[in-house]
Amino acid sequence: MELPSKILQEAVEQLATLPGVGKRSALRYALHLLGRDEQAVRDMSEALVRLKTELHHCRYCHNLSDTEVCPICSSEKRQKGLVCVVENVQDVMAIENTQQYRGLYHVLGGVISPIDGIGVQDIEIASLLRRVETGDPAPVEEVIIALPTTMEGDTTGYYIHRQLQPTGVKVTTLARGVAVGDSLNYTDEITLGRSIAHRIPFEG
Repeated sequence: MELPSKILQEAVEQLATLPGVGKRSALRYALHLLGRDEQAVRDMSEALVRLKTELHHCRYCHNLSDTEVCPICSSEKRQKGLVCVVENVQDVMAIENTQQYRGLYHVLGGVISPIDGIGVQDIEIASLLRRVETGDPAPVEEVIIALPTTMEGDTTGYYIHRQLQPTGVKVTTLARGVAVGDSLNYTDEITLGRSIAHRIPFEG
């Protein structure tokens, strides 16, 4: 796509690096920003820089947070002994939207997928095991495996279950109201809420 301005071209190329944004959409966004007030564009730019420089991963659960410990982990109203293991931060948001869960989380940051080069050491399994073994920030009584119902999700859940067996901690998984192959963030809130409420013992 040949554009009349090198500056516009660079803006379009940067916007087109976003997922789901093609060159035409990127051009439309760039022209829209061009028509906005300069301060509004500066505010957007500063917010994006802060997103990269000031946003943290919680030291305990690896959820996104403005502080070292996220509001969920620091809340006195949560069930500290209950830890729900999820693939990503979108899954935390999906479960929170059900308003059916009052425990803590542990965000793995992915699932085991040899075909994609993702192994045990590439996701936050070691920190989960350490969390259970040390009881930091609180003793763990139950771990809920809430991973995608895919081969990779099941493989990851099975591995975690085997690693946790020597600790004696209770391990459960979502009731299979979640369709096989579905990601949690695409599951409707009622189904997801019921799956949390009616979780079942994890069977290897």
